[in-house]
Amino acid sequence: MKRRVSGKSTSRRRAFAALALAALLAAASPAQAAAAQAGTPSLGGRAAGAGDGLDRRALRQALDAVHEAGMYGIYSQVRAGSQTWQGASGVADVATGRPVEPGMLHRVGSITKTFTSVAVLQQVARGAVELDAPIGRYLPDVVPGERGQKITVRMLLNHTSHIADHVLPAFPSLARLSPQSIDDNRFRVFTRAELVRLGLGAAPTGEPGATPGVYSNTNYLIAGLLLEKVTGTNAEEYITRHVIRRAGLRHTSFPRTPRIPGPHSKAYESLYGYIDPPRDYSVYSPTWITTAGSIVSTVDDLNRFYRALLRGELIGPAELAEMKKTVPVVAGPVLNYGLGLYYYDLPCGRFWGHSGSVFGMGTDSMTSEDGTRQVSMGVNRAKYQSLDENGAIVPHPIDYAAGAYFLLAACGESAGATADTRAALPPYVPFAVDRVPVRR
Repeated sequence: MKRRVSGKSTSRRRAFAALALAALLAAASPAQAAAAQAGTPSLGGRAAGAGDGLDRRALRQALDAVHEAGMYGIYSQVRAGSQTWQGASGVADVATGRPVEPGMLHRVGSITKTFTSVAVLQQVARGAVELDAPIGRYLPDVVPGERGQKITVRMLLNHTSHIADHVLPAFPSLARLSPQSIDDNRFRVFTRAELVRLGLGAAPTGEPGATPGVYSNTNYLIAGLLLEKVTGTNAEEYITRHVIRRAGLRHTSFPRTPRIPGPHSKAYESLYGYIDPPRDYSVYSPTWITTAGSIVSTVDDLNRFYRALLRGELIGPAELAEMKKTVPVVAGPVLNYGLGLYYYDLPCGRFWGHSGSVFGMGTDSMTSEDGTRQVSMGVNRAKYQSLDENGAIVPHPIDYAAGAYFLLAACGESAGATADTRAALPPYVPFAVDRVPVRR
């Protein structure tokens, strides 16, 4: 039940919260908030989860605890060396009680950005794109004039372009914490070009190249236009052929219709209690986010993808090294962001990956530096927390339970993920974009 406040308090609270909604609702869900800020060191450089197998019983109990804390449904896969465990807990449909299953298709949101970045870096390897060339060289009509000469391809991929996010202009009711414009535009077909114009038409968040950067989905729509310009192919088709298929992914795609193309959960959006009861948004046109966040995948495919990427099977070592050159980027929290890839440090070592959020769904997928330990998980309820009088997000029991599960899955009991470590949210905050503190 949402708390009711009146007058100026309500208006101020909504205004503060709206400042973060472009990131909160636009597939941008960086899951390593506290880690990026706290900079938790690894334990003597030890590889994440080194020497730890998979305690299936403990993982099962920890996953169940997330459901018991209030998450409708959660599914996950964990890999440790040659061992694999996957599980699911809860329901895919609260009305019928249909259970969630580990292999369900899932909208993975901003994890799409890693796929798009890999595709651009393949063009860098071919010599068709230069990372430090101005985007105006390739797309003079899209980013014209002085701005197009100052913003480089690298700045788009690491969010230092300071081009504003297009999501709030595309869904203006979110500024007052109302889903009305989501409902009105549920089946609207947007074009990348019109969405990019919305981002470019809003006030810049800073000077091109300045750090910290500011997370913006518009950057990755421009990256999609760049791919189309240099390849002569639709961006989604290029990524499908040269990234998704090359990685051997069998259940990953850009959906062609508003429906998820296979067995899936419903997607329940709470909007911090302003949608009460939570509403199903599993069906909508993905054209509002495309190359920034529209991919559908499974937890198994996500682990396969990041394993292939970090092993150098999708791009060469020089391009992978460029992906791992990080700068501070504000996405609510401050994170160590490279080119469509970022890291955070757990007690057992450094993990690389991305996370994502769209209406009603959240996803995390992280892989240890040496590739031996992987965790991917998806949930079917978003922005389940509440807001206080200042617009700050109040942690929910789900946050603590999901953090405990993730640390157990990533590190194992003997690698530092003790009960005491998991009792607090740092160094890992699950689905962090859903709990970004929004203050004056």
